[in-house]
Amino acid sequence: MIDFAARAYNQSFNIDPVIRSLLDTDVYKLLMLQFVWKWYPRIPVTFSLINRSRDVRLADIIDEAELRDQLDHARSLRFTESETVWLAGNKLYGRRDLFEPDFIEFLRGYRLPEYQFETKDGQYELTFSGPWVDVTLWEIYALTIVNELRNRGRRSRDRGARTGLNRLSKYELDKLYAHAKTKLWAKLERLRGADGLRISDFGTRRRHSHLWQEWAILAAAEELGAAFTGTSNAFFAHKHGFEAIGTNAHELPMVLATLARDDAELKQSQYTVLERWQQTYAGALLVMLPDTYGSTQFLRDAPDWAKKWTGIRIDSKDPFVAAEEAIAWWTDHGCDPCDKRILFSDGLDVGQILALHERFRGKVRDGYGWGTLLTNDFRGCHPSGRDDLDPISLVCKITAANGRPAVKLSDNYLKASGPTEEIARYRAVFGTAGVENAPLVV
Repeated sequence: MIDFAARAYNQSFNIDPVIRSLLDTDVYKLLMLQFVWKWYPRIPVTFSLINRSRDVRLADIIDEAELRDQLDHARSLRFTESETVWLAGNKLYGRRDLFEPDFIEFLRGYRLPEYQFETKDGQYELTFSGPWVDVTLWEIYALTIVNELRNRGRRSRDRGARTGLNRLSKYELDKLYAHAKTKLWAKLERLRGADGLRISDFGTRRRHSHLWQEWAILAAAEELGAAFTGTSNAFFAHKHGFEAIGTNAHELPMVLATLARDDAELKQSQYTVLERWQQTYAGALLVMLPDTYGSTQFLRDAPDWAKKWTGIRIDSKDPFVAAEEAIAWWTDHGCDPCDKRILFSDGLDVGQILALHERFRGKVRDGYGWGTLLTNDFRGCHPSGRDDLDPISLVCKITAANGRPAVKLSDNYLKASGPTEEIARYRAVFGTAGVENAPLVV
């Protein structure tokens, strides 16, 4: 058993680097990397770290030298032989040949490219630019590094100037982790009795720490048994023999939209992604993510062949509304929704998971990607009642591609990203049907 308090109190870079392996990323990033490697390797892109919780001044909390050390350490890593052998030979989604031999060779020579770094108005402006195939993996590593360093906090000889875990004594750290464990155990006990529930870990990007995510996954597997279906984290899937879970993300349609030469191609680009994806993968990997430019317009105008896809991942819309919309769309297109999968994944916690399962069990094959509030829910656990370990809304998004700004509209107005004038242009093309304002959970 890990002594979290001791490890937090006696932090050692050599023992606890944030990123320990290039496999310590979400499986979907590796699936998308192969897609990019195959179809669009040389498109220039820029990813940018965006802190949507602007009241949390990360540059006041995280020491710049420590951040650079962790980023440089990630750049020193390579995929090991055992990791590439696992990727090449492990059965993922029922197949052992999901990753092509030439792609595995590409991974053997892969290293993360340089990063760009500035400090402005209490925030770190961290960007990653270069060919898409080189840059894309930085997303998860950057998020996990910044999140974990924010939780660790700033060290100082003056104890009053410390933040985060560094503020706490060994005894206080013991209390903190005891409270957090008790909180997670209570959540798992509530989920344990739900018949037919299927839950997987989606919590890498905003986890409290590498060690805490591992403990949370093992606790969920122990408590939930067959209801815990796996993890999106490739490292932990490899280490512990869990099913590796992953689909695709907004990054793909956002980049392909920048290739459009006119409004008609821009509108079509969201379906071009699907055409290319189904030329690359099949079966359980055919799960569409319709909300990049609005789910309602996506389904309304989707080509007829899209109904053959396995399922839909719901991310930014009210999940009850979005699921009913998906079920109605399948029904209208002559499909039995009971044969289709809906993967819920946006800021989920136990109460909402149970309510969704109660509503949609038997109507569709429902599954739940439990993220931040599985691997980083320390709300109310601080021994002094502080909130500086509460999760924040931190993202690392494509901000430019092919020499153009990248745009995401989402089903939630507050999640739109991109320059104001470009957002307006995209809204003129895609419309705003079904888009609403909703609070950001994480």
